[in-house]
Amino acid sequence: MAKFLNTSATNYFLEELIKGAKDRLILISPFLRLNDRIKELLEDKNRLKIDVRVVYGKSELQPGEISWLTELSYLRTSYCKNLHAKCYLNEELCIITSLNLYEFSQVNNNEMGVLIRRSEDAELYKDAYEEAQRIIRISDEVRISVETVEKKSEPTSESDEQSADKLTTSKLAQKMGIKTADLTEQLTTAGYLAARDGKNYITQKGKDSGGEFRMSPKHGPYFLWPESFRP
Repeated sequence: MAKFLNTSATNYFLEELIKGAKDRLILISPFLRLNDRIKELLEDKNRLKIDVRVVYGKSELQPGEISWLTELSYLRTSYCKNLHAKCYLNEELCIITSLNLYEFSQVNNNEMGVLIRRSEDAELYKDAYEEAQRIIRISDEVRISVETVEKKSEPTSESDEQSADKLTTSKLAQKMGIKTADLTEQLTTAGYLAARDGKNYITQKGKDSGGEFRMSPKHGPYFLWPESFRP
């Protein structure tokens, strides 16, 4: 039988749901700004190689948040337009609630929720799980891919690019007269970027050289480099 949850119970069972995930974990929340405790739990799931899907729906997602999320190899992040549902599932539990995965909400708001146990309400759990899968299917996965995502993530005009005297990797490559993939390889070989699990990350050396990680709410992550930078 489904169990009613107040604010404190929702937060408690959300942590228990994440901790208890053995095979899969789905977190659907329009707003996404994780507190340190949730981050610790997700980092532990990543170490255990648990498949985690996070779906968010608001463009207020901060660059630092997505940067942290993409550091986790077994966590995939998706953007779903017009998302308002808040639903959290592992292979045995499901929470449908008003609570966002947003630290302010978890501390300041009055929330309600319902806990569904698969062992007690198999049909109800199945309906919630299938709807969560549908939301995942219609969402757009956010990945760091210098060759594909970055090209769509460039500023909208030349003046926007030049305002901070920095260029995207593809624009810098164009200025150097080489392909984006070739420049990316040079940046990686020289230690300005690091490639892990098919994703690219800016290193401390890259940051020290003036490189920046940026996030476009519409298109995803990309990198900026000083206009005069050469690897």
